[in-house]
Amino acid sequence: GAKIEFDVVSNPEFLKEGAAVVDFMKPDRVVVGTDNPRTAELLKNLYDPFTRNRERMIVMDVRSAELTKYAANAMLATRISFMNELAQLADKVGANIDHVRRGMGSDPRIGTHFLYAGCGYGGSCFPKDVRALIHTGQSQDVQLRVLDAVEAANESQKGLLGRQISKRFGSHLHGLHFAVWGLAFKPDTDDMREAPSVVLIRNLIDKGATVAAYDPVATTEAKRVFGALPNLSFAASASEALRNANALVVVTEWKEFRGADLESIRNQLAEPVIFDGRNIFEPEMAREAGLEYIGIGRS
Repeated sequence: GAKIEFDVVSNPEFLKEGAAVVDFMKPDRVVVGTDNPRTAELLKNLYDPFTRNRERMIVMDVRSAELTKYAANAMLATRISFMNELAQLADKVGANIDHVRRGMGSDPRIGTHFLYAGCGYGGSCFPKDVRALIHTGQSQDVQLRVLDAVEAANESQKGLLGRQISKRFGSHLHGLHFAVWGLAFKPDTDDMREAPSVVLIRNLIDKGATVAAYDPVATTEAKRVFGALPNLSFAASASEALRNANALVVVTEWKEFRGADLESIRNQLAEPVIFDGRNIFEPEMAREAGLEYIGIGRS
């Protein structure tokens, strides 16, 4: 029968996979959703060791705190999809999306974060949170047209590498072998959820190709995701994956790949072709090494 004062607080996390501990110890903001001033003060005391350098706690009502979490991830996903669509246009008109990104990012109103074109986003946060906002909007009779387009653009972008490969080698890939570098949806994690590599590899195998895939840490998880998928093998190293491949396809931007020797890649491939799904190589350097280079928005 004791009366104990308590509150339920919305305290969303903003932690990146691969850097969660650092993000927690040095947060750029702490969002707390509560209508009780006493509770807000308790949370300020709790977070004080992590926010001493400056005031980083933002107190608001519970619903706003919940929406803030989804809105932040949806905005980042929107920036990615926007750049991916611009990259496709850049390829058509002969522009370089890297130059466009630098020009845009120099505007302080825009900034440089999440403006890198690639083969689509994945993971446990962006896809889920975009869909959650769309669903919430539908339940409240609000059509979130921008987020509908963000999701559609990303699903299409995941198939871009497959379309590039079909344009280069034809729609039927029987007898062709591809090396895939990177399986996780991003570097510094083994997370395969909604990873673009899954779409690519299934597409290649459905068209009759064989695939040798390599990832520094995600191979075990990839084996679970793909199961006993015919014509898919996993290499123990990036170099091993290249052997006798008709092309290299880069899907995840691991640091290990950025420093790869381009001439060595050229010598190990059966055909000197690179599909760079994360734009980690410089096109001029790749071509100087004798490689046919196909990137994202860098025609």
